[in-house]
Amino acid sequence: MNKQVTPYNSAESSKKEQVADMFNNISGTYDFLNHFLSIGIDIVWRKKAIGKLKQLQPKVLLDVATGTGDFALQAIQTLKPDQVIGVDISSGMLEVAKKKITEKKLDGVFSVELGDSENLRFPDNYFDAITVAFGVRNFQNLGAGLKEMHRVLKPGGKLVVLEFSMPKTIGIKQLYNFYFRYLTPFIGKIFSKDGRAYSYLNESVEAFPDRNNFTKIMDESGFKETKFEPLTFGISSIYTGTK
Repeated sequence: MNKQVTPYNSAESSKKEQVADMFNNISGTYDFLNHFLSIGIDIVWRKKAIGKLKQLQPKVLLDVATGTGDFALQAIQTLKPDQVIGVDISSGMLEVAKKKITEKKLDGVFSVELGDSENLRFPDNYFDAITVAFGVRNFQNLGAGLKEMHRVLKPGGKLVVLEFSMPKTIGIKQLYNFYFRYLTPFIGKIFSKDGRAYSYLNESVEAFPDRNNFTKIMDESGFKETKFEPLTFGISSIYTGTK
């Protein structure tokens, strides 16, 4: 697996703790910057990823690293499940999600809670489907997180992961690197007051074992029929696997 990077390069706290602190720091501007920095393409990506579950029609769904809840809300709109539970290690992000749930009157369907992907509180074989959007690269132990999600997924259930990846096309790759290495941290610092969070974004994408490297880890974690689909010149990818 590639070298692990952390948000603040601190030896005094774990990656998990640093990621939680980082998202607490940027929770107030996270949604705005997501849409602004991606020119809204992230919304299209989420819809396409959720579409991978249409045939399954899951009734009970877990959204890991739910953040402000956008991926789960898209799942509710598209799939009409009976119950969605979102877990995240950032209390600040969850507060934003809770406001959305209240505003949309979805308290009876969607709930969120503090949770660790490597130590989920749920019993074995509980969820019909599990989703993760832009979260797996922040796991402290990627394999452990995938194995835990596999544990709580029902046999025949499906995992859908949406994550950034490194484009391979000449020209696109260079443009991508310039944008993420220089422009993204600059804009992020202006709006969120935490430029380091957006420098970490690029570093974490570069360090992430994407494409076949990630599906191999999914295989090793127990998932079957694993595959990936690049989106928008390979800037992000959808990964799927079944139990």
